[in-house]
Amino acid sequence: MAEDEALYALAREVGQILRLQERVLVLAESCTGGWVAQCITDVPGSSAWFDRGFVTYSNQAKYELLGVPSEIIEVYGAVSVETVRAMAAGALSHSAAGVAAAVSGIAGPTGGTPDKPVGTVWFAWQRGDGICRVKHMQFGGDRRQVRRQAVRVALQGILDVCRD
Repeated sequence: MAEDEALYALAREVGQILRLQERVLVLAESCTGGWVAQCITDVPGSSAWFDRGFVTYSNQAKYELLGVPSEIIEVYGAVSVETVRAMAAGALSHSAAGVAAAVSGIAGPTGGTPDKPVGTVWFAWQRGDGICRVKHMQFGGDRRQVRRQAVRVALQGILDVCRD
């Protein structure tokens, strides 16, 4: 499938830039459920530049594995800029990586609200030197389409933050 080939090509490019910069990646995924890590680990030799991935689907996992303060999720929700920033920072602090990507969203078909409809996804990319980028996207399509689009944006964001 052409879409899978495009994701694989992005993942290869991520590996190339991380190798060139001698950086290592860590992931904190929620709505993508490990799909970004799957793309990364499909690339031969990814163990040289990928440390680990946290699939923190539940709020409890975000607290326990990434150290996201419960107050952040209680006040802003799991799908928020505050939460993905905390997820990225937590992934960095719980790994040996120098670049983190975090994603949290509502893939549907249920779970949306008027303020955060289905397709709402927040991203954060953070480097060990403190550079951090965040992005909000509103995707259309079914659950799989929302998740696939989120994987693409997550991979592209890793490239972008490495190029900053």
